[in-house]
Amino acid sequence: MDFSNSLATSAGYGSYPSSYKNFNSALNAGLLNPLSPPPSILDKTRSSPTLFEMMASEQDCNPRTQISNIPLVNGKTPISVQDKQLLLHQRLADMLGNCSPGNQFNDPTTTDVKLTLSSKDGLSVSMNVHRQILVAHSRFFATKLSDQWSKQQRSLPHIVEISDCEDVEIYVEALSLMYCKDIRRKLIKEDVSKVLGILKVSAAIMFDAGVLSCLEYLEAVPWAEDEEEKVAVLLSQLHLPGDGAGEVLKRVSAEVMAEPEEGSNNEEVLVKLLQVVLEGKDEKARREMKGLVLKMLRENSSQNDLSKESLYSACDGCLQLLRLHFLRAAAASSDLNDIHQISRQADNLHWLLDIMIDRQIADDFLKTWADQSELSEVHSRISAIHRYEVSRVTARLFVGIGKGQLLASKEVRCLLLQTWLEPFYDDFGWMRRASNGLDRHLIEDGLSNTILTLPLAWQQEILLAWFDRFLNSGEDCPNIQRGFQVWWRRAFWKRFGESEQHHLVITFEFVTYLVSFQCEIGWEGF
Repeated sequence: MDFSNSLATSAGYGSYPSSYKNFNSALNAGLLNPLSPPPSILDKTRSSPTLFEMMASEQDCNPRTQISNIPLVNGKTPISVQDKQLLLHQRLADMLGNCSPGNQFNDPTTTDVKLTLSSKDGLSVSMNVHRQILVAHSRFFATKLSDQWSKQQRSLPHIVEISDCEDVEIYVEALSLMYCKDIRRKLIKEDVSKVLGILKVSAAIMFDAGVLSCLEYLEAVPWAEDEEEKVAVLLSQLHLPGDGAGEVLKRVSAEVMAEPEEGSNNEEVLVKLLQVVLEGKDEKARREMKGLVLKMLRENSSQNDLSKESLYSACDGCLQLLRLHFLRAAAASSDLNDIHQISRQADNLHWLLDIMIDRQIADDFLKTWADQSELSEVHSRISAIHRYEVSRVTARLFVGIGKGQLLASKEVRCLLLQTWLEPFYDDFGWMRRASNGLDRHLIEDGLSNTILTLPLAWQQEILLAWFDRFLNSGEDCPNIQRGFQVWWRRAFWKRFGESEQHHLVITFEFVTYLVSFQCEIGWEGF
């Protein structure tokens, strides 16, 4: 069968004469230039439609159903009001039905109050609660559900209804916190907007422990730009007693742990695994096993398999070894083993810190690391190639604070920067070049957010010093321009009732700083 003629016909060239066979044979024999144009088409009539024409005709006969252009909101298909209601009901059902073992929230067998919450849009949800717990935690319920009121009720459970709730879901969240032993650990899983809602409800029902925990959360975690305004507006509306609200607002204005439960039977095995990994001699195998153990611990949702004490015991051992070898190396009495142990123990601390941050128990380590002034003072005496692993521990803490994974007081956050920021700057160039897989932007964002959680005056001092250093070091200094821009906006824009005089003082200081710096490098260099 001659495929040449049939292919030509199906491609739309028509039927070639018999002389085409001679042309094809000559081409195959190499007698003609393969780049030469095809022979002329003599017969332009088609005996049958081409494949392309058949496909086009089929589309005309059976047009495809056109998908309507549904407008997208933030890249996602908008959810209907009915779907939103279904999702809300599902979340409420999950909150009321998935309580941890031992938590008596919404337990119908032990409660004596049936509380119904109704929203302004008609949503209603009922739950079983304990009058004693509500009265003990909320001054609002202590007044409404007094002993005298209880005696007047004729049957159990007592029926109580609260209508016109602004957000039923947030109200349920706030009530469930009354049953938590550690409210801070519960809140660390939430975002700023959710915590603001819980704070508003807690203030309304005079749930003091809830208010205090929300304020501690807001003071410790970083905020997005749109969240700053929400925080300031809500705190100004609530008029909370005490200094809690003022401490939170110091970030943007110049004026203004529960005991761990007993470990499970697996704890002994896990502690042994930790020690084997920490003391292993083959570095490649250690890296692989660290990843494996960390993955297994993350996948295990139970918090009872490895106690806080066990982790901190292992961490203290690594820290003591690091101090020993670091100080010996700084005293010029070291050997190769000291140099090797500095990198090894710093890497061990970094790994243990990952585990503690995952389990939300790293706050105490942050305080301990911030207190290591003796190590930071002798830091410069050791070559950067041997010490940069130590700064990776500092970098991990910056990332943890920047992501809201660590809730430490502003004094501890400030001490961390005072102790380790300069050594971190000195080692950043080596970290960037020598650490495989280092996410520079993640670390820079973490450092920016850590600085921005401090009061405004402290932000100014740190960021002006960074500004000078960055212009002299370039790539070997972390680029925290985003943090610098946020500080600039906070300092130079009138917000939250700050006085014009305060802004003029900051402006004058910064302009003076720029003028003095220009004298060194000239405006062209700047």
